[in-house]
Amino acid sequence: MALTIPSIFKSCTAKQNKSLSAIPSIRQTPLSNEQEWVIEVQRAIKEDIAGDEDVRAQVSIFCVPQALVLCKPEAYVPQLFALGPYHHWRPQLYDMERYKIAAARRIQGRLNGVVEFDGVVKKFVKKEYKIRCHYHKQLHVNGETLAWMMAIDGSFLLEFLQAIYFKNQPKAQQEAQPRTTLSKRMEHERAKVSFNMIVRDITMLENQIPLFLLRKLFKLVYSQKDIADEELSNILTEFVREVSPFKITVDSLILVMDNFTRHAHLLELLYWTIVPKVKENASEINGVNEQNGTDVESKEEIRGDPTVVQKAMKLLWKILSRINGAPIRYIKRLIFSRPIMFIVKCPWKMITALPVFSLIKLPVKNLFSQPTRKPKSHYDRESDGEEQPPLVEEIDIPSVTELVRAGVKFVPTSKDLTTIRFDAKTVTLYLPIINLDNNTEVVLRNLVAYEASVVTGPMVFTRYAELMYGVIDTEEDVKTLRENGILVNRMKSDGEAAELWNGMSKSVRLTKVGFLDKTIRDVNEYYEGRWSVKCRVLMKKYVYASWSILTFLAAGLLIFLSCVQAFCSVYSCNSRLKQLINSADES
Repeated sequence: MALTIPSIFKSCTAKQNKSLSAIPSIRQTPLSNEQEWVIEVQRAIKEDIAGDEDVRAQVSIFCVPQALVLCKPEAYVPQLFALGPYHHWRPQLYDMERYKIAAARRIQGRLNGVVEFDGVVKKFVKKEYKIRCHYHKQLHVNGETLAWMMAIDGSFLLEFLQAIYFKNQPKAQQEAQPRTTLSKRMEHERAKVSFNMIVRDITMLENQIPLFLLRKLFKLVYSQKDIADEELSNILTEFVREVSPFKITVDSLILVMDNFTRHAHLLELLYWTIVPKVKENASEINGVNEQNGTDVESKEEIRGDPTVVQKAMKLLWKILSRINGAPIRYIKRLIFSRPIMFIVKCPWKMITALPVFSLIKLPVKNLFSQPTRKPKSHYDRESDGEEQPPLVEEIDIPSVTELVRAGVKFVPTSKDLTTIRFDAKTVTLYLPIINLDNNTEVVLRNLVAYEASVVTGPMVFTRYAELMYGVIDTEEDVKTLRENGILVNRMKSDGEAAELWNGMSKSVRLTKVGFLDKTIRDVNEYYEGRWSVKCRVLMKKYVYASWSILTFLAAGLLIFLSCVQAFCSVYSCNSRLKQLINSADES
């Protein structure tokens, strides 16, 4: 199954929909013979749909990519209620049809004789082609069946959304407004599993119905037609607040809800209230500037980079210069004697070419070298004019426990995902607050699936999920984030929360997101530059993995003894040592 849809097929007019998919839209069941197929084609071509007021619609309801479904099917396939045509015919969900029929009866009672429920279906039949345009998969049902399906499912969904809205209102306002039977039942059943199962089902990508149908149905039901959109916006706002695992800012709510009619379905509405729109051009320019600066820094390092031995000697001199005393002065004279300085001033390449010294070249170089950014080709491989996805290595990031040991502090932010950043001066990683409960995993997974199927720009939410997957390995990581106020865990245990993030490692494709990639890069640079990390990596690489460290120690001991022997051959060590001891005793 294709993971991306060309833009020419993503958007279709009514005529394009007719020419591309109207053959099965009139009769979406297999045709019995060739002659019947010809008749259907002729009808599809001759039928005039130019008068349809819906000029344009976009494909927005996709089948979840198999790469994601195989990881956890129950997170993408409805378990209780089917909304829309994708899962309508599943026998496992037939038992719940009576609840949807009951909701349709109640909606019919609220129409107040303005129009019968059959009239609602007829209005939906007129929107058949626009409805089909929203679905990526071909729908093997005729127009009337599709309209009845949407009317009944829309009635149930509208009642459920109103129930959430009334539940979250103050008691005085609840008593003043008419309430549905479902909202009354939710007072007693909210704590039960069924409520959470419905919430999970209506947030699944494959279980969406077009939002414009919900709006049309609400206008028929709501008594005050002039403020129907405003009231529906309030209902959708409560739904977003109920379902979203993140704290929704007022600005993002106003921005999305004022134009909620532009969004195709509930999951899309939820996505754009959580995920900010990132300017691709700005991120690309910043990336180029950063890389240009990196090139300049690398050139300066090439021009003025001292040898590894000189770096070690400077570091040793700083330490010894702070210590005084007769034995220390003697050690200083020994280290900075002529033989030692001769070795230091010798070209490093010449020394490391010797058999013994070549073995210690790499460990010493890794220990004293500064962490540098990866080559430009690693992060910006756009010379051919086409943006490439990042490498797998770029997603690697130390866990929370490892970062805490390295001195990193975690601070929560109450805003959107763009506030994620790493402050190298204060050694602080800023992450948004996220609530984890029984519904969070399904919501997160379907947001990732929606982004992979629909969004053409940077996959911000997927990259965020990869970041959290990278920093969370064990329940200790979850505990640390919870204690710092970043995770609000309402699940059974921290271990269950860790399993949630570790299970989301599978993504459809890698993507570049400027501010998140910079955060990952900055964290890795700080972490890899720590001496404790360098020593640990060095020990792991040269001690646990091989015996090279023994050779390194033996060579170091040999050099030290050779220096002592050379020094003592020039100076009389015994007499000088006695003089130092006597002078120390006299003082």
